[in-house]
Amino acid sequence: MITSKRHADILEMVREQGYVSVEKMAHRFAVTPQTIRRDINQLGNEGFLRRYHGGAGITSSTENLAYKTRQILCQAEKSRIARLLTEHIPDKSSIFINIGTTTEEVAKHLSNKKELRVITNNLHVAATLFDHDNIDVIVAGGPVRSRDGGITGDATIDFINQFKVDYGIIGISGIDNDGTLLDFDYNEVRVAKTIIANSRNVYLAADHSKFERNAMVCLCHLSEITALFTDQLPPADILEILNNSNVSLHVAE
Repeated sequence: MITSKRHADILEMVREQGYVSVEKMAHRFAVTPQTIRRDINQLGNEGFLRRYHGGAGITSSTENLAYKTRQILCQAEKSRIARLLTEHIPDKSSIFINIGTTTEEVAKHLSNKKELRVITNNLHVAATLFDHDNIDVIVAGGPVRSRDGGITGDATIDFINQFKVDYGIIGISGIDNDGTLLDFDYNEVRVAKTIIANSRNVYLAADHSKFERNAMVCLCHLSEITALFTDQLPPADILEILNNSNVSLHVAE
């Protein structure tokens, strides 16, 4: 039961906005950030919301957070992950990059590479890379989603199936304890499956908030990727799967 009016108001803010930072809640309720963190911990333990670094968000297996919210959620962690991942991309590589705010961070860190060819179904990735002389950008065809610049559909899948690349760089919405990679959008997952099938190496970029997070559409299993790039050590169950599957783990401290 929600016994505090402030707790009830916090939940209302989170439900309306998808994600709310600790600072914003502290200002709204005229309390310290430490007080808000205690509130979030209690509400999170009771299953009313999900704790994130710097704030709290909704818990749902059917609906993702809004794109603008995901852009700022764990942004510093995503940037560190992206920097580490790009260190493992050699010059003169061919790359798929799919939809996601973490993969968009990866694109920002690729500018110092030479003679890359990048194929993407993410307009934000294309906009980040198109004016770099050392990177050729190919944009997949298909309908463009207004909410996040993602391109999905049968035409997108047909286009991607024409290529076989060195590296597929993918993001994900959740990683279950059994190693299943989960997302919210069936059409987006269909394209990501095609990217995985046509990549010699698959690099998964996922911050710590994705561990044990629920979503309803299955992409693949952790054992099917080459390497996981993240910002914290995964939970024990996921670590065991990585070890048993010989999947490389890279942690951006």
